[in-house]
Amino acid sequence: MNDISLNILFGILAALLIISAFFSGSETALMTLNRYRLQHLVKKNHKGAIKTLKLLKKPDRLIGLILLGNNFVNILASSLTTLIAIRIGGDNAIAPAIALLTIGMLIFSEVTPKTLGALRPEFLAFLSSWVYIPLLKIFYPVVWAINIISSLLLRIFGINGTSHRTIDSLNKDELKSIVSEANHLMPARYQNMLLSILDLESASVADIMTHRNDIIGIDLEDSIEDIVKQLQNSPHTRLPVYKKNIDRVIGFLHLRTILSQISDPDFDKHSITNSLSKPFFIPASTSIHKQMQIFKAEKLRTGLVVDEYGDVLGLVTLDDLLQEIVGELILEEPDIKMQKDGSYLVDASVTIRELNRVTQWELPTEGPKTLNGLIIEYMETIPEPGTSVKLHGHVMEIIKRDENTIKLVKFNPKR
Repeated sequence: MNDISLNILFGILAALLIISAFFSGSETALMTLNRYRLQHLVKKNHKGAIKTLKLLKKPDRLIGLILLGNNFVNILASSLTTLIAIRIGGDNAIAPAIALLTIGMLIFSEVTPKTLGALRPEFLAFLSSWVYIPLLKIFYPVVWAINIISSLLLRIFGINGTSHRTIDSLNKDELKSIVSEANHLMPARYQNMLLSILDLESASVADIMTHRNDIIGIDLEDSIEDIVKQLQNSPHTRLPVYKKNIDRVIGFLHLRTILSQISDPDFDKHSITNSLSKPFFIPASTSIHKQMQIFKAEKLRTGLVVDEYGDVLGLVTLDDLLQEIVGELILEEPDIKMQKDGSYLVDASVTIRELNRVTQWELPTEGPKTLNGLIIEYMETIPEPGTSVKLHGHVMEIIKRDENTIKLVKFNPKR
């Protein structure tokens, strides 16, 4: 070594620092690489992505190779620095030289390349894959031996290194978090649709149904004149037909099949009952996702939601199910209005799920389905207008109510 000039030694040291930076940066890039984008690029036959995926299928070998190379280079750089220091200033120069090397390696071989690897993982990961694959073949015996020793040490602590592979699987809540944070990657309408689809399994038809008190139907106990007038002015194309109350429904009437008969002189209630289709009943606990499949299989568009006793709770349509994914099919006055000061004016009939979706809150959905029901259950009374209360961490004020329900609520902005 004494025959080698200092210029060459400094050149070798600089090369070692660059190699160390490569190992450090590529390790960060490979470990932080987006696995789903990687899978997408593999399907498009991207050569760098294919090689990178091959490396990541056995991360223990990859990490072993990187650490082997990085530690070898760093130790060699430290030895070379000691030699240079002795040749320049003797033994007294060793400590300052090692201090300078530590600072240099920290800046140029650790922090900077790792930051670059985190910010531009694809560039470094795909580039390094062309280097690591042949290196793995060359140093396979050494890497294999290191991994065996490492696995034995892990087993001492009760960890099976072969069974704890990195699994790129996400549960529903994790996937929802990813979609929620993807504001800059997709339009808001697509983001809302994806979040709605992820919610289909956890929501039941009872969450989105039209309550029985709001169902518009034909009561055969009414006069034929009133029924005809209702048919002519109905905004709906399918109406439930019942006797006295909705629990005694006998079928559904499609206006297209009956309107042409209204002008007939012999049109009567029998004409209506002869045009009915069989009612379809849905258990209240049925998930929205499952009900979509049922509607599709049965070629139906409307069903009545019933409880465990067979009593009608409400009505749900195919449009209601689709609306859960694509949003309002018909633009109406919104039930949740954000004010300039950050507060919300909320129609108390809105569902808790819809309120949570719009505001990103986490109000409980296990009990009452509407905001009105949640407030009444929480306060155990129907509060008067002007009443303020803290509901599950949110300060709200009752703005309007009638005899038995809350109509309008204001949620104050969080401070």
